[in-house]
Formats: sequence, C-alpha cells, structure tokens
Amino acid sequence: MANDSRNQHRPPRILIVDDDAGQRSLLDSFLKSQGFETVVAGSGEEALARLAAEEFNMMISDVRMPGMSGLETLRRARALNAVLPVLLVTAYADIREAVGAMKDGALNYLAKPIDLDELLATVRQATGLSPTAPLKFGAEREVPPHVVAQSPLMRAVLHDASLIAPSDSRVLITGESGVGKEVLAETIHGWSARASGPLVKVNCAAIPETLLESELFGHEKGAFTGAVSQRIGRFEQARDGTIFLDEIGDMSPSLQAKLLRVTQDGLFNRIGSNKELHTNARILAATNRNLEEEVKAGRFREDLFYRLNVVELHLPPLRDRREDILPLANAFLAEFTRGRARFSASVTECLTRYSWPGNVRELRNSMERAALLSQGDVILLEHLPARVRAAASTTPSTAEGEAGHLDDIERQTIFQALRKHKFNRTETARALGISRRALIYKLQRFREMGFQVDADAG
Repeated sequence: MANDSRNQHRPPRILIVDDDAGQRSLLDSFLKSQGFETVVAGSGEEALARLAAEEFNMMISDVRMPGMSGLETLRRARALNAVLPVLLVTAYADIREAVGAMKDGALNYLAKPIDLDELLATVRQATGLSPTAPLKFGAEREVPPHVVAQSPLMRAVLHDASLIAPSDSRVLITGESGVGKEVLAETIHGWSARASGPLVKVNCAAIPETLLESELFGHEKGAFTGAVSQRIGRFEQARDGTIFLDEIGDMSPSLQAKLLRVTQDGLFNRIGSNKELHTNARILAATNRNLEEEVKAGRFREDLFYRLNVVELHLPPLRDRREDILPLANAFLAEFTRGRARFSASVTECLTRYSWPGNVRELRNSMERAALLSQGDVILLEHLPARVRAAASTTPSTAEGEAGHLDDIERQTIFQALRKHKFNRTETARALGISRRALIYKLQRFREMGFQVDADAG
C-alpha cells in the first residue's frame, strides 16, 4: 500500500512519470536532494508496471505524453492503488483537463514551469511531512568570485540555481537586458556535473537568420553558395556539455521548429546532409521577452516554450536589488583600475540613487568610463555619465519619496491582483503580464520588507 509504515525510517518513495528526460532529471535530482527516494518512468506504461510491482508513497506525472497520457495513467493507477496520492504536472493549455482529473482522484496539479517551493510543499504534505520545513541543500556550492549576491533577491536566484544545476533539465533564464543572464548560465554550468565539458554560447539575436541554422547545426561542403568546407555546428561542439542560447525569443519560426526536434530527442541534421546526428548537450536559454505573450501572439511556438521552460529562473533588475549596486561597482572599478581607485562619497550616494535602466551592463560601462576619465585615485561625479550624475541633483528625500511612491503603487497593484485571483500565483502573474517566477521574487522582496503576502493577508 502507498502509505505502508512498516519501515518508519525509510524515506517516502515517489514515482516520477514523464517522457521528457530534462523534466525527469529535474524532479529526480531535486526530490533526492530533499531526502526522498525516487524512481523514474519514461511513459505511462512503464509507470503502471512499476506500480504493480513496487510500493510508492506518491506519483508525480506529466499530463501530455505520447502513447498513454497522464490522465489515462492516473485512471489505471487508481485500479492498482485507490489511495495513492497523484500530482499532475501540466502546461497551461492542459489545466482545464487537469482540474477535471481531480474528479478521477488527482491530489492536485502544478502548472509548468514548476515552482520548486510549491512542488516541495505539496509533496511533503502528501507524504505526511511538514510542508513548511526549509529547503535542504545538497553539497554546499561556492559562489564564483565574480558573481555578486549581496541582495536577498539575488541570493534567492542562486539558491534555486544550486538546486537545479546538478540535473540535466533545460532552464529558461528571464530578465531585462543587461541583468546578467549569461553570468547565471555560466554559474549553472560550473555547478553541474558537466562543468568539465564545454559551455558553448550562441546569441540568437546577433546572428542573421540565414546563418543561424548553420551556426547551430553545421553544414556540409557545397550545401549552399559559400559553403566551401564542412562546418561543425554549436550543438555538436556542446556534446557532453552545455549550450547557452541567448535571446531565444528572436529566433524565427522555421528555426524554432528545428530546435524543437533537438529538445525532444537530441537529433538534428547538418545543412546539406540526410545523416542524423545526436547531441546530449544540456540546453540553457535566455530571453528579455515575455515568451508567454509571444506564444499568445503567435510569434513563438507553445510546444517549444514548454520544452525549454522546464524550470524558469528570473533575474530581477538592478533597481530591485540595490544592495548589489556598490559591490558590483567596486568590483568593476577594481578591474579597470587594478584596485588603484576609489569612489568619493558623492559618487557612492549617486550610484545607489540612480535607477540603472540598463542594469549591470550599464553599471559596468559607467565604471569603465569613470576609470578612463579619472586622472587620480578618486572617482568624482564629473567622471560619471551625465544621466547618472543627474541622480545627484535630486535631493535624497525627493528621490526616496519618488521611489517609495512607485514601490507602493507596485505593491498595491500586485496585492489587488492576488486577491482578485484568490492568491493563485499563476493566474496573478498572467493578469499582471509578468512571469510567475518574477512574481514570486517580488513577493519574496515584499515579505522581507515585513509585508504579509500569503492568503491570510486579507
């Protein structure tokens, strides 16, 4: 029986059912890191065979799978074990079916991309453990020296990254331009079991569409005009390592279809060749666009979105993690001046007051400019860009008042949306036009400020 307690010291056993290897890897490695015993199945048929032969405390199943669907797997699992808790994982398009499956005995459902905190709380509750116990870390992971994480929000991002890095799951990194998405991808790769393999980076927005396919998949000699020799593509180069696809939202629909095939089975063809090649490269993707909106507008494939977005990490803008501004600025200044310069008091105040719309990239460029213009060992206001200096002309009380007013408006808007959607974070994020992970990080910031952000907030 699922809730057999003959061995009180044995951790709960969870059966994970998903045809997507990346999703299986994520759930498997994460739940193991939290003390659970896991078994994985790549299909509904395999899951039912496992259920017939072994005992489990819970099953987690994807809804949309080739062959036997997750809903059919649920119905047949009920015949084998009428009390087994079953958690469904579903894309937004399947949510109505998932809600209907509650009548067939599903415990609950989680929307993709999976929120690890929500997953853990649900699993703990279903297996009789405390749903509010803190997350466990596996091996302690050392933050690279060039990664600044003084702010609670940045530490939360790295916390999530440390939990998913050991898996082979695909990750979608979102955030405004210049927030450091590439640095986060490098950190995930460095923390993974693939760290000794290559990290291959491709900026999908910087390469013309006519060349991007060849860049990704390679080509044979004579495949097109100018193809004077064979070219090995980035997916081949990234074998046994990681490929980072930056600005994935700028990829054309035709290339999206070819990328979908690689995410499904790791297969691709060089241009001009019928020979199928295989890669086991882990895919990390990044975008500054809201891909859910791009899907609704028909500019991005829904199936590719869910394939890439096994788990989402959202990097907050620099204005929301002001504790990181001065440490970053000092690190950049030390790099450009070899540690020979420092900030005047007025510059320090100005840097923290400016909103940094260009995020970390703008801060780095400003520090490079200041280092070039400075003739001594002190960085003065005159060495900063005019737009940054303008922040110094605003009195502290005025600047703080304006920032506080905007924070109040944002907070009130979010709380109103939460109450309207009965504190369903997925629906709230969709109504606000932001990703679910972005909403979660904003709520974390409000919680650290002392605000109640849960359902009993009123």
